[in-house]
Amino acid sequence: MASRVDRADERLRVRSVAFTASGLDAGEPVEELRFDGIAVTTTPPAIVADGQGQDPAAFIRPSPSAGTLGGVARATRESMVVVEAAGHDVVLVETVGVGQSEVTVAEMVDLFLVLMLPGAGDELQGIKKGILEIADLLVVNKADGDNRDRAMKAMREYKTALHIMQPADPHWTARVLACSALAKTGIEEVWGTVEEHRRVLEAARDGGTDAFQAKRAGQQVRWMWAMVRDRLMAALEGSEAVRAEAGALEAAVAAGETTPALAAERLLKAFGIGG
Repeated sequence: MASRVDRADERLRVRSVAFTASGLDAGEPVEELRFDGIAVTTTPPAIVADGQGQDPAAFIRPSPSAGTLGGVARATRESMVVVEAAGHDVVLVETVGVGQSEVTVAEMVDLFLVLMLPGAGDELQGIKKGILEIADLLVVNKADGDNRDRAMKAMREYKTALHIMQPADPHWTARVLACSALAKTGIEEVWGTVEEHRRVLEAARDGGTDAFQAKRAGQQVRWMWAMVRDRLMAALEGSEAVRAEAGALEAAVAAGETTPALAAERLLKAFGIGG
């Protein structure tokens, strides 16, 4: 991902940009870098690989996952709000990868872009994990040298798959592009598509407002309920009364001595919910 971030850095340097990478494994070493007007979070090997760490004005803040799912850390949303409030008009969120239970990032961004590698089995994995169903833009990277033909083949296969799928957004049909961070080709088209996506949503109407603002409003509401669920689960798991009951109830459920429903009722009653 570092090379794509580096090329994005070059393309967007005239803009106020914030890069944030999240979902790092707890305790994973990170370095802090800051580019002129650009904040980036990633891991040291990726940074060094592209020479980004040579910038003396660099700053990076880690976002360890601490075991959370979603491909993003819990504080990522707040980090995005902070950098937007600081005046950055573009925020790029890099994750450690997405999977069946790791698509939370799609619920916090305006456009969900998925990077794929040609000939690495990603075509099948993308379909299996449902990534195509939520992606706004798929980009096959490393479309250069001996990989170019494989990249073009992968791009055609993704386009075919998207034709039989319901678009994630009624106002936008997902695009498939190819690029090469090494050869610096296709980057302009990728960013042009990102900008087109926003223009299309801003021009579309949804419930009395433009679709772009409606999407953000819906994300804010879902964010609110996600925070409620997180706080409730944290309180439930931290309850001494619940912990006192949990071990015996887990054993009883595993042994078939009680049902999951009855065990859940007892735990909730211990927590103070229910009759």
